[in-house]
Amino acid sequence: MSIDRIVMAFAGTMILVSLVLSQLHSPQWLWLTAFVGANLLQASFTRFCPLAMILKRLGARSGVAFS
Repeated sequence: MSIDRIVMAFAGTMILVSLVLSQLHSPQWLWLTAFVGANLLQASFTRFCPLAMILKRLGARSGVAFS
């Protein structure tokens, strides 16, 4: 799996987890959803993604977006 797909899967998982936690525990978990969304937005413009950098160091296959 490429870095791009791992990043998208991780972001999607974090969004879904934060939505579930906001319903079961506290609405404050929606801040995690906002953070993930903001990070995805800035990564689309700057091509800077900390998770992609970590995955590259761990040897994940490069994709198109974060090469």
